[in-house]
Amino acid sequence: MSEKIKIDIVSDVVCPWCIVGYKRLQRAITELQIEDRVEIEWHPFELNPNMPAEGQEIVAHLNEKYGSTPEQIEGSLQHLTNLGAELDFEFDYFKGMRMLNTREAHLLLDFAKENGKQTELNLRLVSDFFTNRKDISDRAVLLEAIKDVGLDADKALAILNDKNKLKDIIEKEEAWRRSGVNSVPTIIVADKEPVIGAQAISVFKDTLNRYL
Repeated sequence: MSEKIKIDIVSDVVCPWCIVGYKRLQRAITELQIEDRVEIEWHPFELNPNMPAEGQEIVAHLNEKYGSTPEQIEGSLQHLTNLGAELDFEFDYFKGMRMLNTREAHLLLDFAKENGKQTELNLRLVSDFFTNRKDISDRAVLLEAIKDVGLDADKALAILNDKNKLKDIIEKEEAWRRSGVNSVPTIIVADKEPVIGAQAISVFKDTLNRYL
């Protein structure tokens, strides 16, 4: 059997375009019937590394970060909601929703990678945030997700309290930034070809076909 195609996904769990990009990538993989030919690894990129523990109300956050008006924000969120529906993913943007700090989520995604559960945990956390109205900066929520994907919550908690693990995840993020990644999702195919943004399914199919 041919060697698997490695797919590296640099993303954040509170990035709506990251889940849109992933869902489109998955559609491409399914349509090409190569589910057993690809190997996906997720990598950390915090959209808001300096986000305080209490987070920030999402409309105020988007206004502050991008200068968007409330009307523009409403339109953008509705557009994302429609895109999600096309891809069988529910975006539930609600009044008072907050943008969160995701550093500890990334720590646990690194832990999950070592145990073969990274994609499962990533999708769980994304759904918790966007669909289930959960605060994924809350350790109780994180540890519940860890247990639900079949991982050891005590080991996960030890990682959250390990300063060396924290330094490692920050260094991994900085390494991606130094390599030129400044927006997510950035999806790198076969260690060679970056696909930047939530591109169309056809773009992912064309890219993957070059390595089949």
